[in-house]
Amino acid sequence: MEERIDALMRERFGKDSLLALATVSDGTPHVRTINALYQNGAFYCITSAASNKMQHIAQHPVVALCGEWFTGHGMGENLGHVLLMENASLLQALRTAFASWYGNGHINEQDENTVILKITLTDGVFMRQGVRYTF
Repeated sequence: MEERIDALMRERFGKDSLLALATVSDGTPHVRTINALYQNGAFYCITSAASNKMQHIAQHPVVALCGEWFTGHGMGENLGHVLLMENASLLQALRTAFASWYGNGHINEQDENTVILKITLTDGVFMRQGVRYTF
């Protein structure tokens, strides 16, 4: 992704952002809202490995996202339990971004099914101040 577009994406989505996430299961599309954080060409969220979205992504990792004048496609990937050592710095960024609701009982870090979903963007369209950016 071009550096300018990445900077604009960080500006808009480098915080707790509500996005629509679409997955496919048995040829049927499914859409739900997720809280996500953008960093380095990917969106990250915390979810349950047992959720429908993760089950769909395990079978078909291509997803679609949209929100706040952005639409795109990406590849979903389960990065594993939130407390894995390799997720430590990412988890800290997610805790910070989601601080307003993270500790309200919605997230159980001790549950082995609490995982980080990474969505690496493959293409997208981003609008800012009347300018269309495509990547």
